[in-house]
Amino acid sequence: MRNRRHSRKPSINIIPLVDVLTVLLFFFLVTMQFKSEKTLNISVPEIKTAGLNQLNEKILISVDADENLYLNHEPVDLQVLGQAIELNGDFNPKQPVLIMADETTELRLIAQIMDLCRTHNLNKIRLQSR
Repeated sequence: MRNRRHSRKPSINIIPLVDVLTVLLFFFLVTMQFKSEKTLNISVPEIKTAGLNQLNEKILISVDADENLYLNHEPVDLQVLGQAIELNGDFNPKQPVLIMADETTELRLIAQIMDLCRTHNLNKIRLQSR
């Protein structure tokens, strides 16, 4: 008689595969950048040595290519912007300000906005770049 070996049917163990996929999914979720900013048609200038602007509670001032002003994504004129900055400066002078300006915006307007912020004690000013 032949000595028969009982051979098992080949199978694929799914548990290690699920573990690897879970780790990959977790890695991609952690490293993914979530952008909460609304998209305006602004091309910010490129600065090679720029760091990341990680300001959570901030005043966001945007200037598009046509020099239209936006305060936290709402269109405003320079007078309303000045009033809002004055109120914020009186309420919380340590609140940071992030200025996102199109690369074609004149320096005159950016300097005017920065001067307006500093006049009302908002001295933590950052410029957004890419």
